[in-house]
Amino acid sequence: GIMPITNANQVSKMVDLSNAYIPRKLLSFCDRFRNDSEAMKQAGIAYATDQIIDLISNGIRGIHIYTMNKPEIAESIVKNIDSIIKAVNK
Repeated sequence: GIMPITNANQVSKMVDLSNAYIPRKLLSFCDRFRNDSEAMKQAGIAYATDQIIDLISNGIRGIHIYTMNKPEIAESIVKNIDSIIKAVNK
């Protein structure tokens, strides 16, 4: 599953709760867009889209998107990869 990070505080909470490793690229965009909620949302959608494209390219199917009751996030991601999904399902 993929959980798009659309709020920089999500990253801090995840690290506090799990001591998880956070990739530098993710930390960079969180730091850069922390104070601009719309830019942060778009960066999170783009990052999740990139992760999903990588998974699909490597043969993974059936990806679950955890959007935390924000269906517009999933809708944006699916819109970004619509042609990719169609190509895989041919």
